Amino acid sequence: MINRVEKLSLLSEMISFAKNESDLKPIEYNFLLAIARQLEITREDFDYLIENPINYIHLNSHSERIVQFHRLVLLMNIDNEKSHKEITKLFNYGLRMGLSHESINKVLYLMDSFPNKVVPPDVLIDIFKVQYN
Repeated sequence: MINRVEKLSLLSEMISFAKNESDLKPIEYNFLLAIARQLEITREDFDYLIENPINYIHLNSHSERIVQFHRLVLLMNIDNEKSHKEITKLFNYGLRMGLSHESINKVLYLMDSFPNKVVPPDVLIDIFKVQYN
């Protein structure tokens, strides 16, 4: 179970990823707001994080890092626009989280073969499980 500060850090990281070089698109804002609700973060705190990012906190739980990476993959693909820069940024986020580069590459490669580029959670878990064992 992750604590409130870790949840705020995860959300802040996602906001930073989505903002990239522009303001949040409405579809990204709504997706992030849904994640905030899932993490039990208030809208006020969410809106505050948009303007005031907090520092990244490394999660100890490998499974929580996989879930966060999955959220970032979903976020990148939500607007059906992905650039090489976004893919590189996502790859680097995964490495910073301590995920294996082989697993990250496999997810990035396979995502194009799924509808809406959404890698099913069970497939994602299997990819990371192979590298983790």
